[in-house]
Amino acid sequence: MASRTVGSSYEGRDERVKSVGKKLLSRMKTALRRGDQPKRVPTMSMPACIPEPATGPSTDPTTTPAASQPPQPTAVPIESTTPQVKDDLPSFDGEKVPRSQIYGERARNLSERYGLEMNPHAWYQMEGHVLRVHKPVRMRVHRQCHQCGHKLTHSGSCDSCKHTFCAQCTRNPPRRTEAETAASRERRDNIARDRTANAMIVPDWDLKPKQNVVLSRPGRPGGQELVYKKIRQRVRRTCCQCLEACGSEVTFQGGRLNCPKCDHARCTDCPRDPPKKDKYPYGYPGDEFGARSIPYYQCHRCNAKFPPGAEDGTECVRCSHEKCDNCERVRPHKVEPEADPEVLKSVQEKLAAMNLS
Repeated sequence: MASRTVGSSYEGRDERVKSVGKKLLSRMKTALRRGDQPKRVPTMSMPACIPEPATGPSTDPTTTPAASQPPQPTAVPIESTTPQVKDDLPSFDGEKVPRSQIYGERARNLSERYGLEMNPHAWYQMEGHVLRVHKPVRMRVHRQCHQCGHKLTHSGSCDSCKHTFCAQCTRNPPRRTEAETAASRERRDNIARDRTANAMIVPDWDLKPKQNVVLSRPGRPGGQELVYKKIRQRVRRTCCQCLEACGSEVTFQGGRLNCPKCDHARCTDCPRDPPKKDKYPYGYPGDEFGARSIPYYQCHRCNAKFPPGAEDGTECVRCSHEKCDNCERVRPHKVEPEADPEVLKSVQEKLAAMNLS
C-alpha cells in the first residue's frame, strides 16, 4: 500500500509540472507573436478558389473564347510601413568638426598654459567628426517680479500676476555701472599682460648644438624684447691725460684703445675700475707702457724675471746671465698667483707628522 501511495504522489507532481510548462510555453509564444506583429508586411490576398477550365466540349453556342478564360486575381494595394520624412523640419545650422582638431586645440592650450607636452593621439580616439553649433556667449540673467516675487519668463512677463518687467523688478546679476565695467576691462588687461610677461619656457628637445639659441622675453608695452645675456663685469678705463689736464673723467668707449677726446693711446697709467693689480701686476692686456709704470725685464735664456727697475749687467737669479739688450721688457699679461712658501712649509710639516704617527 505504501508503494502505491508514493507512486501516485510522484505521478501527480509530474502532471502539475507538465501543465505549468505548457502554460509558460503558450504565454511565450503569444508574447513573441505580439512582438513580431508590427514587423509583418501584409501580403497580397489570393482568391480562395479558382475555377478550372472545362476539359469537355462546350454545349453553349453563345460562349466565346474570352468567356472561357479564368478571371484574373485583383491586386490588393500594399501599405508602406516606413515613416515619411516631413519636409518642413528645420535644417541643421552647425558644421562637422574633426575630433583631431578639437583634441589638438585642447593639447595646445594645456601646453601653452602649464608647459606640458601632450600627445592627444595616445589619450583620445581621433576618428570621426563632431557636430558643433556656433552660438554667441551669453550671460544668464534672472528677473524677479516685485509684486508677487515670482520669476519672470524669457518674454519679460510674470506667469502669476501677468506683470511686465519694469525698473523696480529685481535683476540678478545686477547691471554694472560704467566704472565697474572699466575696472573689469583693466583687470582683464592686467591679467593678460602678466601672463604674456611671465610666460612659461617650454624646453626644445630637438635642439642642435651648432645652433645659436637666443632666449628672450617680452618687454614693456611698446618696447623691444629683453634678450638674456651672461653676467659680465663692467670695466671702465679712464684717460690719464684728460684727468691730469682738465680733471674730467673721459672713459674709453667699448673696445677702443684711443681716447675719444684727446686721442691718447690707452696705457698702463690709465686707471681701471675695478682695479685688479694682483692678476695684472705688469699692466692690463692691450695697454701701452706709461711714463710712471715700473719696468720689468725677463731673461731671454731662462725667462726668469729680473728685479723691478734692473739695469744692464744685473745677474739672473736662475742662470746667472747678465742682463743685456736681448732681454725684453715684460708685456702686460695675466699672472697666476704663486703659492706662498710659508703655506707650503706648513702643509709639508703636517704631512710629515701624519706619516710618523
